[in-house]
Amino acid sequence: MYSVNIIIGSQMGSAEYVGEQLAEQLISQGITTEVHDQPDFSQIDQANTIWLLCTSTYGAGDYPENLLPFIDDINQVDDLKGLKFSVIGLGDTSYDTYNLAGRNLEQLLISKGAECTAPRLELNILDEELPEDTALTWLPEWIEINNLKTQ
Repeated sequence: MYSVNIIIGSQMGSAEYVGEQLAEQLISQGITTEVHDQPDFSQIDQANTIWLLCTSTYGAGDYPENLLPFIDDINQVDDLKGLKFSVIGLGDTSYDTYNLAGRNLEQLLISKGAECTAPRLELNILDEELPEDTALTWLPEWIEINNLKTQ
């Protein structure tokens, strides 16, 4: 059975809150889950795990500051074959760079040979429904796609 590593890129706290809510739900279902809000690439397991990357877009399509060292480390790696991941992006559709960090992160991991296991979830902070509520609604399908066993 796979564990889940939730890797958070958050500038203002929204992505962090979404990631924490997803972690609580996964743990309540008996799925081993660890949250990384200051992700250190060298400290996050890549085997027998699925990375669930939850990031906002900051500024003009940039990664949040807490994610920059993690992204730099990924750029130094040649091969991430065997790594499974999915991305949740948070953004604001009033910007041209809506969810650009999430899209770029997904492409970066794919370019390194990692396998994206589910379509990217893009959360618009302007929607009436709270981002964490939308993500929690999406989670059961993600669990099923990734064949994660629950209680």
